[in-house]
Amino acid sequence: MVSGTDITVWIISALIAAGIGWSKYAKYKSRDKLVRDLAAMDPERREKILSRLQPDLQMEIRQELMKRFRLKTDI
Repeated sequence: MVSGTDITVWIISALIAAGIGWSKYAKYKSRDKLVRDLAAMDPERREKILSRLQPDLQMEIRQELMKRFRLKTDI
């Protein structure tokens, strides 16, 4: 038998899971947009913007630029 508490717990769990999934998707889309925008920039401006980011984020974006767009960045 399924009680009202069980249903409530399942609904709350589903909403939390949907929220986590949506935030990961939004993060992926914003990172993808940033990489595409950086690929379209001239190299000096790209380096200036990349230098303002956190080191781990810089490395991820540089790797993505090299992998997807074959763009070399100064490290």
